[in-house]
Amino acid sequence: MHLLKNLAAGCLALVAVAAQAETVSGLYQVREPLAGQGAEARTQATGKALDTLILRLTGDPKAAQNPALAELRKDPQQIINQVGTEAGPPESVLVEFDPGSTERALRKAGLALWGSNRPSIIGWWLNDSVEGSNLVGDGQATAQPLRRAAQHRGLPLRLPLADLQEQLVANAKQIEASDPAPLREASERYAADALLAVHAHEADGKWQGRWQLWVGDQREQGNAEGADQAALADAVMLAVSSRLAPRYVTRPGASSQLQLQVQGMNLQRYAELSRVLEPYGARLKMAEGSTLTYGVTANREQLRAQLGLAKLQEVPAEQVPAAAVVPAPAPGAAAEQPAVPKPFDGLRFRW
Repeated sequence: MHLLKNLAAGCLALVAVAAQAETVSGLYQVREPLAGQGAEARTQATGKALDTLILRLTGDPKAAQNPALAELRKDPQQIINQVGTEAGPPESVLVEFDPGSTERALRKAGLALWGSNRPSIIGWWLNDSVEGSNLVGDGQATAQPLRRAAQHRGLPLRLPLADLQEQLVANAKQIEASDPAPLREASERYAADALLAVHAHEADGKWQGRWQLWVGDQREQGNAEGADQAALADAVMLAVSSRLAPRYVTRPGASSQLQLQVQGMNLQRYAELSRVLEPYGARLKMAEGSTLTYGVTANREQLRAQLGLAKLQEVPAEQVPAAAVVPAPAPGAAAEQPAVPKPFDGLRFRW
């Protein structure tokens, strides 16, 4: 257990180092616009911020209406650290929720949570207006509504540089194409987990957009609209969040007790893995060299998806060493019945 002692000793010092690009910052900070002046408008915005946070953490649009949260919705102050006001436009309240109190309240209500380790998204967003077409780039003013919408919905969004070469690739035809190969090739430099393509245009005083999302070979798609570009961006990010969340949020009753074995561990990886496995109630059961075995409560496919975000690779069954063969007893010797270890019926991953 020497490795285990070293890992535990170095864990806290390495938590910050282990943070990766897929970690959503400000997950418990919510901005909501004020619909008026005075205490009543502030109270309404604070309540809306709670609903936004619940949706952000659960991925379930019905979660906020859970009867077990009725008292919390009447008095959200019990899980709030502070409430501030930000100048507009639009003027908004900034509500900072307490992570520990919030998680306890939601888990007590029987809700499963989506952790801060989420798939990074490279967003190819093309706006059509009377002034022409514009591919939204990282340093442009039009990127701000997209970033705010992604933060509002708890998504780690990356935007391209939108240089000349990328503008030639991300044209209207390719943005709406069902084959993402050209965009996927252009996205390699950004090392994202998912690819989002949006073609937006202004019509009848509103903004409308068709979006497509690829996670691996799986595609999701839909349409959204909003009163302006910011509202459209929020509608798209909400739709994307609702499609991604089921991959990572295990619903109550859908999980089971599993074993997880991870090879190639060191101090930094231990800290990172501890953070990734936190939503699954991980219990370290064994340490053998650089291999750790955990007991977790999870759904297999969702655990696979979460470990994939952390860049771990699953060990194929054919690469698992065969069990040692027990030698036959010598002639005349009493046959001893060796203890037969319980077969490992879990998941094996490596860094």
